Amino acid sequence: MTSRPCNPEPPTLSLPSLRFEISEAARILRISRAQLYNRIHEDSLKRQKDGARTYITRVELERYVESCNPRDATLPLRDLDHTESRGQAKATC
Repeated sequence: MTSRPCNPEPPTLSLPSLRFEISEAARILRISRAQLYNRIHEDSLKRQKDGARTYITRVELERYVESCNPRDATLPLRDLDHTESRGQAKATC
């Protein structure tokens, strides 16, 4: 006969992260914190304040990534290098 613990722990629910601190958001985007603050200042990214804390929502991160290089997203990778050599500016995303 197997024994069961007297007070089994209830299963923990794994909720998705809905917002990220600045350092987490920068790590996700693979940019520095300074660059992330620049994007916020440029209104490229919207921040969410909660008291003294600043967050970036998951939806905002996804929107920002989708907005980066929308024209280049359909080009094959080998064509991306050629756009720079023709004098076309790359997006600042």
